[in-house]
Amino acid sequence: MIKKFSFLFGLFFFSSLSLLASEGNDYTAHHNDTTIMEALEAKADFDPAAVIMHHIADSHGWHLFDWNDHPVSIPLPVILYTKQGLVVFSSSSFHHDEEGTHVVEAGGQRFVNIHEKIYYASENANEHGVFSEMDHETHEVANAKPWDISITKNVASLLFGAVVILLLFLSAARSYKKNPNAAPRGVAGFVEPLVVFVRDDIAKNNIGPDYKRFVPLLLTIFFFILINNMLGLVPLFPGGANVTGNIAVTMVLAVVAFLVTNFNGNKHYWQHIFWMPGLPVLIRPLLTIVEFIGIFTKPFSLMIRLFANITAGHIIVLSLVSLVFIFETVWVSPVSVLLTLFISVLELLVAALQAYIFTLLTALYIGAAVHEEHH
Repeated sequence: MIKKFSFLFGLFFFSSLSLLASEGNDYTAHHNDTTIMEALEAKADFDPAAVIMHHIADSHGWHLFDWNDHPVSIPLPVILYTKQGLVVFSSSSFHHDEEGTHVVEAGGQRFVNIHEKIYYASENANEHGVFSEMDHETHEVANAKPWDISITKNVASLLFGAVVILLLFLSAARSYKKNPNAAPRGVAGFVEPLVVFVRDDIAKNNIGPDYKRFVPLLLTIFFFILINNMLGLVPLFPGGANVTGNIAVTMVLAVVAFLVTNFNGNKHYWQHIFWMPGLPVLIRPLLTIVEFIGIFTKPFSLMIRLFANITAGHIIVLSLVSLVFIFETVWVSPVSVLLTLFISVLELLVAALQAYIFTLLTALYIGAAVHEEHH
């Protein structure tokens, strides 16, 4: 087990250094294509906050590493819905330009990529060669934006995670089909205990007699979060995507839990929200307001909890790695490596724990909605 952790950490540490070296070039003092090591040699300021935020953010290309000062990336399709219809082209057309200096012409229109947001390009560049205009009050890009429905790095990683889940369950199903009476082995031996755990300890214990129809949903939520959390801990493959650390993803999961809970709520559930029985009439209106707000705060807490815990883990690990570049000395590396190893192992626990907590709370909310009144 220690060897496995060491191997995973080695992959994480060295790839993190590569990512920091390659992604820091947009935040050096001169905003050129130099790496972080070159910037340090030139005594340029290293901004760890900018590099970390750039790393955990989504992107239109899937950056892997740098080779001879040239980024090696997997191009992803850029899909834009514009006034003239659908426009599709490769993300490699931007040539890793994040300052809006390179214009892509597609579908009879011109586009620029500014910090992974795509805008319509201005007709003329300013004195810095940037084809965009700034709003002096908000200090944001004033150019109009098309509707961006591209397959970004997070979307591609999400699809990859879905394929991994399908392979796990299809492989387990084939194993049962070949040896229906044999003890589960291999992939089936990994999948079955988790399925039984979600079915018996989460769904059955918290929902009640009507738990079976909610088991597929809970299994999907559990394995989706678990697999994507684990994939996010391996920066080399699939590229350090931060799927469950993206609030849009956690929001969709929370909305699903919200809809399933409330659409399955029986009359006793709604009665306890809008006119709680057994309490003085004067107190009921106040509790009705509190309970009604609680309908929305519960899924909101699910969304924020998963997002914050996964994002915080990425930020802490990258911050520890950045210490080497901040202090500009190799003597900091032993402390940085040991702390990063500790946090990385802790993140393995957090990855599984967050999948369990999200699934458990979803089951509790559904159980409260379908629970029958006992006399």
